[in-house]
Amino acid sequence: MTRAIAAVVNEVGGAFRLEDLELADPGPGEALIRIVATGVCHTDAIARDGDLPMPYPGVLGHEGAGIVEAIGEGVTSVGPGDHVVIGWPSCGSCRNCRDGEPRYCARLGEALCSGARLLGPHAGDPSLRRSDGSAVHSHFFGQSSFASYSLTWADSLVKVPADVPVELLGPLACGVATGAGTVFNTLKPRPGSSLVVYGAGAVGLAAIMAARLSPATRIVAVDRHGSRLELATRYGATHTVQVGGDVDPVTAVHEICGGPADYSLECTGVVTVVRQAIDSVGMLGTCVLVGGAPAGAEFAADHLSTLWGKRIVGTLGGSGRSEELIGTLVELYRQGRFPFDELIRSYDLREIDAAFAASSSGDVLKPVLRMPH
Repeated sequence: MTRAIAAVVNEVGGAFRLEDLELADPGPGEALIRIVATGVCHTDAIARDGDLPMPYPGVLGHEGAGIVEAIGEGVTSVGPGDHVVIGWPSCGSCRNCRDGEPRYCARLGEALCSGARLLGPHAGDPSLRRSDGSAVHSHFFGQSSFASYSLTWADSLVKVPADVPVELLGPLACGVATGAGTVFNTLKPRPGSSLVVYGAGAVGLAAIMAARLSPATRIVAVDRHGSRLELATRYGATHTVQVGGDVDPVTAVHEICGGPADYSLECTGVVTVVRQAIDSVGMLGTCVLVGGAPAGAEFAADHLSTLWGKRIVGTLGGSGRSEELIGTLVELYRQGRFPFDELIRSYDLREIDAAFAASSSGDVLKPVLRMPH
């Protein structure tokens, strides 16, 4: 057993409470990670509020990065001392996993939110316990990394160079990778194309950074906040649209692009904005839904204009394989071409409430929690 300090949520909508928990030793195929830092993501907030069916009491956190402490039987991909980012879990054997799309694993819901181990002899069991022996649900997104240690499936780990600050890399597990991967893996912009990003938060800005590395020549950022649009310009937007007053973003996008855009990314999860993103692209255009809306949310689209070759697609985590996507983003960062670190503000784990409040208000683009050891 390993002792871990963790931020526990006891019920839907409950507060984070720091507790000293017992974490099981790694079994076959598993690895114990000493978490250095973990990003705070909108998905953690909606899970706490019940829009993802995580059982409680439980530990959230799904943008963890740290150092391998120990490995279980049969693990050869990583070893103690390796620096790693914890990627998304997957079964590895379903059709989507075998086809190179593990983020769309057929057992994804179970892998992300069951609150227990997915595979191996301990499948279905939480790995965290209180001193009285009662279980605390674990393995949120396969990791539950709002804790000083995490037990995870070794195949989900992405080894990263030791000379890159591991305390910065957690957001590459989800939020930042989602924005960038949507551009690199889902859209793959054509030369001279136009791309509009609705919502210039961490995910949207990561998409803009990635779009700057693509052959798209018009990159439009849409947001309510002028300060975020200034950042969008800094990171690669060629045009910006500040929403408010009488400004119709769809009309503004069409004016900038000389007609409908080729691609749009909806990064807010706000249903009215979803419609705007759909209407911003035209015949043979593609709108990608990225932001997480509340459970049960629905949206509408105009049937005729969608029928004329328009595509509306969803994406999870930026698609593709964690190793390839995260590894690429780390290398682009090392080359000075993907400065996602400028979006980060660090907090100690005991400041988790302040980190969530800053994320919710938009005062901080990407809070990252440093773990105590």
